[in-house]
Amino acid sequence: MRPQVTTSGPTRRVLLAAGGLAVSGALAFALPRALAQAGKPQGAGIMDAQSAHEAAGNGEIILVDIRTPQEWRQTGIGEGAIALDMRAPDFVRRLVDLRNAYPDRKIALICRTGNRSGYVVNTLTEQGFPGLLDVAEGMAGGPNGPGWLKRGLPVYPGTPEEIAPRLEEVFGG
Repeated sequence: MRPQVTTSGPTRRVLLAAGGLAVSGALAFALPRALAQAGKPQGAGIMDAQSAHEAAGNGEIILVDIRTPQEWRQTGIGEGAIALDMRAPDFVRRLVDLRNAYPDRKIALICRTGNRSGYVVNTLTEQGFPGLLDVAEGMAGGPNGPGWLKRGLPVYPGTPEEIAPRLEEVFGG
């Protein structure tokens, strides 16, 4: 039986910074002690953008773009992904909500170049958060691959009008 993930109760604080740069000063978030004590992390995996696109389209994973709203507007969001700003105070709670709503699907995180997503995946996995994947090449590409955009994968506009219905579809009203 899979442990239920919640956001209430005692917490652990984790400071998250990407690539040595503080993201919006610093991002502090909490994971419940029950989650951290649920056993050893299952281990995080890595996938490329093409595989993430296909898996999201087939409903095999939940793909989450953790970049900022400014980045979403600049490049769009990968088709099949939902947008959750990693700097938002409810970021981890929303990931927990996703885990509880879709316990049998992995959650894949993507950012611009894979630095932030890799750090978030590793940090949360070390804290006991199960079933995370890193789309390590990111949207723009880098040392881990060409990236979503250079692969010519589809995007949708990163506007609030486009983001809201996709979030509602996943999280409900």
